[in-house]
Amino acid sequence: MRFPVDDEVLSALHSLAFDVPGEVQPWAARLERHALTWVGAFDNDELIGFVQVCWDGGAHAFVLDTAVHPDHGRKGIGSQLVARAADEARAAGCEWLHVDYEPHLASFYLDSCGFRPTDAGLLKLR
Repeated sequence: MRFPVDDEVLSALHSLAFDVPGEVQPWAARLERHALTWVGAFDNDELIGFVQVCWDGGAHAFVLDTAVHPDHGRKGIGSQLVARAADEARAAGCEWLHVDYEPHLASFYLDSCGFRPTDAGLLKLR
């Protein structure tokens, strides 16, 4: 469920979760403009998990940026975030929830979150 987003905090979580150096991104503005919803997991007031759902305004929604702080991994937080995001997409009238993932995340999305594999295409733009 939507929560006030601090760009620095979410950028730091994203950097830690994906083990990449990162600069502060304009998360709040992007989410307000493009997301159907976003869901956070908190330990006290610390953001430890995040997922967003974008959509086409109709039947299709898309899971993006599933991130869990490495110190809180392997506790089911990510799959709970995705389940809550799916509930939100369903409540908005979406019929399908899509996700793209790297091969090492297949077990998470297919086994832990219940997605089914499909044929899909990808065109790299940059």
